[in-house]
Amino acid sequence: MNGQISGVSALKERLTSAYIHVPFCRRRCFYCDFPVSVVGDRASGDQSGTIVRYVEILLREIDATPQHNCQPLTTIFFGGGTPSLLSVGQLEKILAAIDRRFGISDSAEISMEMDPGTFDREKLVGVLAAGVNRVSMGVQAFQDELLKLCGRSHAVTDIFAAVDLVCQVGVSEFSIDLISGLPHQTLAHWQESLATAIQLKPTHISCYDLIVEPHTPFNRYYSVGVDPLPDDETAANMYRCAQEMLTNGGYQHYEISNYALPGHQCHHNRTYWENRPYYGFGMGAASYIDGKRFTRPRKLREYYDWVEEFIANDGIIDFPPTPPEEVVLETLMLGLRLSSGIKLASLEHQLDMEMRQRFWHRLQPYQNQGLVQLIDDSGQIIADADILPTTGRLRLSDPEGFLFSNSILASLFE
Repeated sequence: MNGQISGVSALKERLTSAYIHVPFCRRRCFYCDFPVSVVGDRASGDQSGTIVRYVEILLREIDATPQHNCQPLTTIFFGGGTPSLLSVGQLEKILAAIDRRFGISDSAEISMEMDPGTFDREKLVGVLAAGVNRVSMGVQAFQDELLKLCGRSHAVTDIFAAVDLVCQVGVSEFSIDLISGLPHQTLAHWQESLATAIQLKPTHISCYDLIVEPHTPFNRYYSVGVDPLPDDETAANMYRCAQEMLTNGGYQHYEISNYALPGHQCHHNRTYWENRPYYGFGMGAASYIDGKRFTRPRKLREYYDWVEEFIANDGIIDFPPTPPEEVVLETLMLGLRLSSGIKLASLEHQLDMEMRQRFWHRLQPYQNQGLVQLIDDSGQIIADADILPTTGRLRLSDPEGFLFSNSILASLFE
């Protein structure tokens, strides 16, 4: 081989994860670029004809999807949108369809995003009885003025009420999402949100830096780095602050944006970060099957038409496999998000010596700055290397390497 990347055997890895997109929201948050459909403050579950129709189509898609392995699923994630707008009966139907088609392991991690103010005790008990055992709550901030600026449909009092319900019914896995870099958000605001989150003692905390996406209200209102958005240095200090406060609070920084108490990482999301295949279902959902990565339409009508065509084609998706060199770059891009980094042995058969030299030529300047680390099999840092090794691990340092991850990855993609 002359600087070539070989085939990737991991493409044939068995699928044990599924993502289900529930696109409905009471209103669209001002920063949101997700594929969602706004149904208003009163519509939910069986009382909404739009949601009823969507669930019917979603069930048809699940039933028409070919099995790609005989192993039961070990992780399922209901994302959105606001999946807690589903009725318990609708949730039960979806899980039953998945179980019939693919099987669900008795020990499966089944996660569901549930926004404050969208469920009561009775509904939460029903959700858990249906099989959900991990709740992810989109809190975003603990200041009413910031929640209002974001267009969130809940207030801080709703957050505490929702957390109280979660604790009352004994949810074993409970995650909170926070966003840094919001308009008018100060470092003091961020420290207060982090401290409050730690006091609530969720098993998992996700901290995302605001991205001002095109075609969102925030993109019309604000410019990146221009007041009232925090400047780059303030945003970086917010990241450093989260790393310090959460790790001091007993949370392990296991992924660039995610922290967990020991033994409570999100297994489903590790499927993505380890570049393993997964099923996707629903409007705008992505799948990675047999080396083919594809995304469904982002609008309801187009998604419904897509499902009809999918059924007519016997569940066959005519997409070309991801080129091997792109798989390697995706593996690096996703794996370097993890604090453990990438196991270099997993790339041994994909990169020849010339490619390993070229990759290392790009990465070595960042190693010299302490942003990239090579770790040998005994856990020691390798100070000098002329080529990317075939054993050990490659990782970014925490927090500084994570802060410069975009620059590091851009260098690799060149």
